[in-house]
Amino acid sequence: MRVLITGGYGFIGAWIIKALLEKGASVWVYDLKEDARRMRMILSEEQVRKVVFIPGNVTDQLLLTSALKENAISHIIHLAGLQVPTCRANPILGAQVNVMGTLAVFEAIRTLGEQVKRVVYASSAAVFGPPEAYGPGRQPDDARLLPSTHYGYFKCCNEGNARIYFQDFGISSIGLRPWTVYGVGRDLGMTSDPTKAIKSVVMNRPFHIAFGGITDFQYVEDVAQIFVRCLEAPYKGAKSYNLRGAVVDIPAFLKTLIEIAPEAAKLITHGTSQLAIAYDLDDAGLQKDIGDIPSTSLKDGIRKTLEIFQKLKAENRLTTEDLEAAKPAVVTVDEP
Repeated sequence: MRVLITGGYGFIGAWIIKALLEKGASVWVYDLKEDARRMRMILSEEQVRKVVFIPGNVTDQLLLTSALKENAISHIIHLAGLQVPTCRANPILGAQVNVMGTLAVFEAIRTLGEQVKRVVYASSAAVFGPPEAYGPGRQPDDARLLPSTHYGYFKCCNEGNARIYFQDFGISSIGLRPWTVYGVGRDLGMTSDPTKAIKSVVMNRPFHIAFGGITDFQYVEDVAQIFVRCLEAPYKGAKSYNLRGAVVDIPAFLKTLIEIAPEAAKLITHGTSQLAIAYDLDDAGLQKDIGDIPSTSLKDGIRKTLEIFQKLKAENRLTTEDLEAAKPAVVTVDEP
């Protein structure tokens, strides 16, 4: 496979690159600027050098089309986008990047005819509304979409546009809806606090997780491998799929962290508000249509994350900028 990843220098992108390189794929990153710092947390310098950087804005359809054509790209993973806090602060910019950027990707694919075999893009669990808007039990892929943020509505728009590109032009795509993805390199976004808590334990410094309630913890290595699996699996259509990991509340997450690293009991605290996104999501559709979906337990995922952070600290490569940055507001449902 010759894979181009838009926004590939982000957290999930770094882990997808790792998974692709391990399968022998050729990888290009299309991003605003070259920034391999997250990649270097989990890859060797030899692996980093194998990745080709193409500077560009995802909204620049002509440049993107040229990059795909000149490098004979056969598969695309589309991750480029702005997260919840930025979309709240600047909705127009958020729409330009998240919606217009996604349209540019699909238009580039359409322009090139049969060259690109598959596109897998990042949607989000933020397409769903608050938990109380749904009935009991796991919610399927086609549950009502009731987002509570601009970001969530932008993702709904992308899912709809992807279906139209299949309807009108036969372009197959898969949208994936991650929830709270955690692991080394997660340093931005509304649900980055659990990862920052793990990192804080390694750095022996206090940290407060801004929210409480139940969430769906998904280990990043699993998520990355699901993206890659969706590139390869026989598939025709344009569906969007829920992901599912460990659905537990924040106290249960902290309890598990303390079991592995007892010092966390004195360092980590948490809030009580429930994030305003349904958490009990069913991934049966993904299991049925794609299959071979990895699943790392919460305990194993936390342990793996701790071990990598500890290794980075021992090598004097663990920084604290993300822990010291001002926290963005989170969209929560306040408990009575």
